[in-house]
Amino acid sequence: MQALIRKADGGDLGHLQEFLSRANLGTDGLTVETIGNFLLLEDEDGALRGTLGMEVIADSGLLRSLVVSPGQAEKEILVLFDQMVQLANEKGLNSLFLATNKGAALALFEMLGFQPIGRGDLPLSFYHLEHIRHVLNVDNSLFLNFSL
Repeated sequence: MQALIRKADGGDLGHLQEFLSRANLGTDGLTVETIGNFLLLEDEDGALRGTLGMEVIADSGLLRSLVVSPGQAEKEILVLFDQMVQLANEKGLNSLFLATNKGAALALFEMLGFQPIGRGDLPLSFYHLEHIRHVLNVDNSLFLNFSL
């Protein structure tokens, strides 16, 4: 099965919101204006099999909404991250951040080049984000940084 990764556009909004809702993820901040910060992983029939989004704040990006359907190859997830790094570079960003509460995913993120950071090492502009405030309230949450 050949997967395709592409940047989302306005026509994908409803479909992407539904996909994220089915995965029990919030869709706050996902609008026609921000949908271009989301990548879609589709199978050869055009069915949505995964997504990765980025919230842009000043010169940094906060990765969010990583969802992949069961059975997706690890290679496809790696390509999704690689494409997101390219998108961040195109936007002139200096770094990417991510938050997770899944310690098991730490090895994968480190393999991708992300480095663990302390809660106080996030850019100040991130602290007003609803997503970050929520993550800060989760005891086992971890933050990672990738310098572009």
